[in-house]
Amino acid sequence: MKLGMIGLGRMGGNMARRLARAGIEVTAFDASADTRSAVAQEPGITAAADLAALVTALPTPRVVWIMLPAGAITEQTLTTLTTLLSPGDVVVDGGNANYRDSMRRAALLSQNDLHFVDAGVSGGVWGLENGYAIMYGGAPEAARIVEPLIRALAPAPDKGWLHCGPAGSGHFVKMVHNGIEYGMMQAMAEGFALMEAKREFDLDLGGIAEMWRHGSVVRSWLLDLTADFLRHDQKLEAIRPVVADSGEGRWTATEAIELGVPTPVMTLALLARFSSQGHDDYGSKLLAMMRAGFGGHPVQHGS
Repeated sequence: MKLGMIGLGRMGGNMARRLARAGIEVTAFDASADTRSAVAQEPGITAAADLAALVTALPTPRVVWIMLPAGAITEQTLTTLTTLLSPGDVVVDGGNANYRDSMRRAALLSQNDLHFVDAGVSGGVWGLENGYAIMYGGAPEAARIVEPLIRALAPAPDKGWLHCGPAGSGHFVKMVHNGIEYGMMQAMAEGFALMEAKREFDLDLGGIAEMWRHGSVVRSWLLDLTADFLRHDQKLEAIRPVVADSGEGRWTATEAIELGVPTPVMTLALLARFSSQGHDDYGSKLLAMMRAGFGGHPVQHGS
């Protein structure tokens, strides 16, 4: 099987590498010539000079996977692809798009007899070696076409992936996934901040995190990451307590309001990120380090 991959940032580049290692030929494009050249050094990956060259290099029915930021750049790329692809081809949006945009895009592409699949991808910087959890939506025919790719990207062929339903459902499930992630991270950060504030006990936070990893009901991958960075630096004095939000937390809170579903934990976790700008609190430093641990998100240093 052969795939076109557009967007070779850390996630997109690593996904292309994992697919190539699984024996899937990848033709890749990125706006940066240096990035294209770097990825093309990998066996099984060929760089395309532009979108037209990428489409020409693929057999039909073509599958083009987009890993770009939500918003204008994704919209522009889809518009261009619509003029280049043929009926029966499939476009997969693996970025963090709003599910309503995905529903709209699926309807637009269908007017040209093109399939659209929205794929929520989780796994961060660890996905290359450990696989990616993938929740995707789209018509059954499109889902069947992309399933071999999903199996190759997942942690195992039979686990870590799910065809959730029609177009939009994949990004909807990923949106909720990220909302839950916000809440879990916030609770953990607050707990460690509370222990850090109890100076009279001189608690070993790294040791506590490591102990909790074994048998505790709060053990998790987030705890694994927390234990790892606390083992090396418990005080986090060089870390600025600035925690960005990628947008999915906002979409989750908005959707909860529109559906009338109470989500106080996820919503307050989002608001806590808003309040993190410039405040010297230990919990926000922990949140920043957790985001860096699972997703490679940059951490701000300095006072």
